[in-house]
Amino acid sequence: MKIFYALSTFLLLTLQAKSQDRNPGGDSAPTVVKFYPNPATSVITFDFQRGYDKNYNLQIFNLIGKKVEEITNITPKTTVNLNDFYRGIYIFQLKDKNGKVIDSGKFQVSK
Repeated sequence: MKIFYALSTFLLLTLQAKSQDRNPGGDSAPTVVKFYPNPATSVITFDFQRGYDKNYNLQIFNLIGKKVEEITNITPKTTVNLNDFYRGIYIFQLKDKNGKVIDSGKFQVSK
């Protein structure tokens, strides 16, 4: 049952997440966050492209859906230290103060 739950969470987050090349066709919402480098080794930087709000909340999940990092009081250019992250794919969600997902994506940690 735990495996089913983990796989279901992974699929849900993967379907909701967008890749770094978001919005190539132009019919989805514009990108709010640019993140680099991808893949990352020791740090990853999140740059706000538009509509920055200090009340945003950045959450990072591993592939099984466990929240591994939550950052409040973010700045227009937020850097996350990846020293405690394992090698793999991670999903981020940027949420407003009401919990609505503003932007999301996935990045790779390669050590």
